[in-house]
Parts: sequence; C-alpha cells; structure tokens
Amino acid sequence: MFFEPKNYPNLHAGNYRDTGEATHDYHCIGWAIGRDDEWWDPAEPEPWEDNFYWPANVPRDYRATSVVMAFESAGFAVCADASLEEGVEKIVLYADGPEFTHAARQLETGKWTSKMDPDERIEHDTPEDLVGPWCGQIATYMQRKRLENA
Repeated sequence: MFFEPKNYPNLHAGNYRDTGEATHDYHCIGWAIGRDDEWWDPAEPEPWEDNFYWPANVPRDYRATSVVMAFESAGFAVCADASLEEGVEKIVLYADGPEFTHAARQLETGKWTSKMDPDERIEHDTPEDLVGPWCGQIATYMQRKRLENA
C-alpha cells in the first residue's frame, strides 16, 4: 500500500475512509471522469500499454490547463465551487503551481472519491482534505450533468 494518510496533513480518521482496492487499469483522472477501464494520462504509452487514453487535440503534458481541456472533452465545464447540486457531477483538480497533481469526483452524497495511486481508493469529506504537499492546492472545479450510470 503506497497511500499513507500521514502524507496528507488534512486527512484524519474522522474525514476519510478507504473504499476498496483499486487496480492499475486507471488513474485518478479516469476515476474522476468515471472510467475505471482506461488510464487517462498525457504520457505517451509504451507499445504494450493498450489501455492508455488521452483526448485528441489536447496537449500531452501535465499542465493543469491541459488536464482541464481533457475534462472538457468528457463534457465537463469550469464552475465556481464544490457545492452539491442535484443532477450535477462535480470534480476538483489539484495543482502544484501550473502542474496538475490530482483529481477527485463528488459523489451524490456530497462526499468525494479519489483514486490514490496505485492501489487505493478513498472517500473524503471535502476537496480541502487533500490540500497539502502531495496534492498541492485546488486549481479548479468543473461540472457536468450527472450521467445515469455514474
């Protein structure tokens, strides 16, 4: 297990819980988008890596602006905040300066879910719970109409 709550100064037993093992088939970007069958990553895949995905016409870099464009390709648009809205699915993107670091998705309960590389998924109370040296700062919130099967 690589995820260590002690590395996230705002996480404690009262505001997060493990929700199960994750697989190496997906990254936090794919998990936030609702895909656990594709590794959404701007890195060029090796020839044997057949589940890598990155949208066409989105720069292959880790700048937060490029990751926003990737989420836009999946129907998300920048929004003002993390407030819970019926029928709306929200995500939060984290960055360290201009570089993307993490993405999380809001659940219908108002809590958030994160894929913590490489083997853990957690549920946490707020986006602020992950702010700190590992995830950086909140860069932006995005939203789309909640998908029926999400």
